[in-house]
Amino acid sequence: MSTASTVPQTYELEGDDAVRTLRTTGLKRLVVDSFLRFRAADGFTHARALAFQVVLTLVPFLVAFVGFAELLGQARLTDAIRKSAADIAPGPAGQIIVQAFQQGEHAGRGGGTAALLLGLVATIASATLAMAQVERGANRIYGLQSDRPTMSRYQRAFVLAFSAGLLIVGAFAVLALSTTFVGALGSRNDAAGTIWAIVRWPLGILLAVGGFALLFERAPRRHQPELSWLAFGSGVSIVLWLVLTGLFAVWLGLSNGFGQTYGPLAGVIGLLLWAFLTGMSLYLGVAFAAQLEAVRAGVPSPRTDVAEEITLGADPIPRRPANPAPRLS
Repeated sequence: MSTASTVPQTYELEGDDAVRTLRTTGLKRLVVDSFLRFRAADGFTHARALAFQVVLTLVPFLVAFVGFAELLGQARLTDAIRKSAADIAPGPAGQIIVQAFQQGEHAGRGGGTAALLLGLVATIASATLAMAQVERGANRIYGLQSDRPTMSRYQRAFVLAFSAGLLIVGAFAVLALSTTFVGALGSRNDAAGTIWAIVRWPLGILLAVGGFALLFERAPRRHQPELSWLAFGSGVSIVLWLVLTGLFAVWLGLSNGFGQTYGPLAGVIGLLLWAFLTGMSLYLGVAFAAQLEAVRAGVPSPRTDVAEEITLGADPIPRRPANPAPRLS
């Protein structure tokens, strides 16, 4: 059984190095080898595990957020977000999000402060576990068979939940909130809606790339290249997420049997499928960044069983001299 080959640690690589490596190797070969690395590291299993944690994080977060907004009397903000909530996830997945908003409104109006606090605690715990899962999957993609010690792993995961996690949530929220959000906040200025419709895309993509690049840098148990290098893998993740989410939404729109097949569970299944596509996009971006670095280091084979390696005829890039005393972060 093959596993992903270990990527040598290379330091001080920047965006210019990534561009040169892409030009020398060819995008087609990098894409194929990145997918082979993803499969060799059992990326689909890690994506499913991450999807489970994403759902466990998203639902209590929405309940707690809306509940606290109700407690603070921010009804207009709650109404604005609720009107755009279904756009965050396509099809039946949006139903679960709308139901979470309804639960949060009910808890906030009922004064269920204790329930909202428990929801917040559940969100933080699930987000921390999700970030720990990101490390586990990223380590396997880089060919590392051991994770950080338990305390170190979850401490780092906790910090990532409040840094990269918030950036990614903010990016998805910005991309999802349409001009309906501006109107619901009480703005009658058509120019405000037009400006928001234009600005939200570069702003959301910038936040997403930053959050994913931070995950790529801090999650794996290794010394990573510069953020400008990792931004290429982060960009791959964002593009894949947008494309897969769009295709998923189109498929749900054309499929008449999805709701009939799953019945009342359609919303849960839809949200899990969307979260799985999100996790898969993340890990494929990690695989692209790892394979790009492996090629730059002169070890282009993505799998340990070299006999099954797919080659496209390109000459390997000479290996960069290894740095002395590589360290694990």
